[in-house]
Amino acid sequence: MRIDIWSDVVCPFCYLGKRNLELALAQFEHRDEVEVVWHSFELDTTAHEDPEMSLAQKVASKYGMTLEQAEESQRDIARRSAEVGLEFNWEIAKYGNTFNAHRLIHLATSQGLASEAQEAFKKAYFTQGRSVEHLDSLREIASEIGLASADVERVLSSDEFAEAVRADERTARELGINGVPFYLLEYKWAINGAQPVSSILAALNQVWDELHPAQRFMKPVVIPPLPGTEDAAACGPEGCEPAAS
Repeated sequence: MRIDIWSDVVCPFCYLGKRNLELALAQFEHRDEVEVVWHSFELDTTAHEDPEMSLAQKVASKYGMTLEQAEESQRDIARRSAEVGLEFNWEIAKYGNTFNAHRLIHLATSQGLASEAQEAFKKAYFTQGRSVEHLDSLREIASEIGLASADVERVLSSDEFAEAVRADERTARELGINGVPFYLLEYKWAINGAQPVSSILAALNQVWDELHPAQRFMKPVVIPPLPGTEDAAACGPEGCEPAAS
């Protein structure tokens, strides 16, 4: 089973959704047969880090909220994150442009480090209060993932992987994706937003059964009889027996 995911580094529900998916996959019987493919999605291509504005102030300005409402929304996200073991330090989060971060994630993906990159950049933003826009911070995060400094410098000093980011975003538009996280299972079934672990697990099982219908009948099951049908004549490997009188 293939799962394509569109996500942004500074999207709180993307980090929460990533963790919920991981927890669901940990309970999924066919985890080793699942391929996860990450795609870039920028919530705001014009964003720039502003040290004079807090995250709550940016949220209030962008969505027409009062500062108190924006702060409460961030506290709510922090509470939900803590329930699945994530630490959202929204008071120190540095909201900024994520284009170069996405390009480095593509670099990491080309080296088999996609999941590590997704975790590192999201954690840097949500938990550690590090910039995901400034180049020095990007270099440090990339180094911690295990990316060679020469590769990182080559990407940051050029437009390498820029088209890969834009291609992901074009595909998102073509699919009608206007919010993240967005999960596309086998390019046929969609999961919108940071769904609970139980909902994701149910979706995984449903799609797996759709893709492998024969396996549904290979598992041992106990099917209870309908009331009034408990005893009737039947044939088995040892012959046919009438119903008990």
